[in-house]
Amino acid sequence: QVQLVDSGGGSVQAGGSLRLSCAVSGNTASSLYIGWFRQALGKEREGVAVIATRPGTPYYADSVKGRFTISQDNTNHTVDLQMNSLKPEDTAMYYCACARAYFLNSPLTPSKYNYWGQGTQVTVSS
Repeated sequence: QVQLVDSGGGSVQAGGSLRLSCAVSGNTASSLYIGWFRQALGKEREGVAVIATRPGTPYYADSVKGRFTISQDNTNHTVDLQMNSLKPEDTAMYYCACARAYFLNSPLTPSKYNYWGQGTQVTVSS
C-alpha cells in the first residue's frame, strides 16, 4: 500500500506561480512512477507531469512544457510540481498519483496509476 497526501494549491493571478507537493508514505519502493494529474470541471482527468523514480526521468504534457517542473526528493519521499507562468486554463483540481509498473509508453495516462491523493485545487484568474 502507498499513501499520498498532496498540498500546495491556491488561487493566483495569471502569470503567477504555485508549488504543489506530494508526500509519499507506505511501500515507497514500489512507486515506479509518481506524478501529477488534473481535472477541470466538465473535463476528463489528464496527465500533467510524471517522473520515473529510479532514473529520475520527467515527462510533461505539451501544454505545460517550459512552465512546469517536476522534481523528487528521495530522502523526504516527496514529489513537487513547480508551476510558473500560470494560465487560466491551468485551473483544475490537481491530484498526485503513483504507479507500480513500468510502462513502455504513455506514462501520462491516468488509468495506469494505482494510488491517488485527495487532490488540491488550483485556480488561476485572468
